[in-house]
Amino acid sequence: MIKYNDKVVELNHFPDGTLLLKEIADGGKAVITWLFESNEEMVALYFLTKHLQSKGVADIELKMPYIPNARQDRVKKPEDVFTLKYFAGMINELGFSKVTVLDPHSYVSEALIDRVEPQSPKGYVEKVVEKIGAQKLLLFFPDEGAMKRYSAMIDLPYVFGIKKRDWVTGQIQGLDVSGQTELIEGSTVLIVDDICSKGGTFYHSAKALKELGAGDVYLYISHCENTILEGNLLDGELVKRVYTTNSIFTESHENVEVFDYE
Repeated sequence: MIKYNDKVVELNHFPDGTLLLKEIADGGKAVITWLFESNEEMVALYFLTKHLQSKGVADIELKMPYIPNARQDRVKKPEDVFTLKYFAGMINELGFSKVTVLDPHSYVSEALIDRVEPQSPKGYVEKVVEKIGAQKLLLFFPDEGAMKRYSAMIDLPYVFGIKKRDWVTGQIQGLDVSGQTELIEGSTVLIVDDICSKGGTFYHSAKALKELGAGDVYLYISHCENTILEGNLLDGELVKRVYTTNSIFTESHENVEVFDYE
């Protein structure tokens, strides 16, 4: 979904499938918000921005909480296409005055996008902490990278995970818990991370925490792909509730609570 100054931009089509856009330039500063749903929106963003610039709108800010192509932040083989680099080049060509992103998946994204301003997920995590309302709350970070990103964000004790992965298939086979593990027994635990696909990492995290005596386990993720519904994370009672934003999640589930991006 794309919004121009808080108004949803209608993505209509000609009979041949190409985009049909109609938008009146408001003048002055423009704010475009992109909540990613499809690659077609990249074309719509390009057309809309060029249209506004042609009408004299010079100061255009892009709010793009989820960075498309952020997963392809490196190339390992000659046949790998560095899509993040080329995507960032397209965004940079449009000359936005500022590009606001939420909890970026990779520092490479921040390096490639001009005038980028990363937004901390702290406010959303604080909302979750308030909703849970547990007296004995412990944070859990699924890996050392997440621990480094988030441990100073909220003043709560924490533990972190070390993944056991099959390096041939890439599948996570389990997870060890490190840190102040003596705090886990009897604690309510909130897992915090940036992105979720089918939720295998968080499934193994919750399982390991439960085995160590944790009480209710909750999950906050800034960017939740719709594929979470295809995994087994939401089956059973391992994770009591998942909290996320609408940066990329467009589905619904009784155990998933979605915050509107602000």
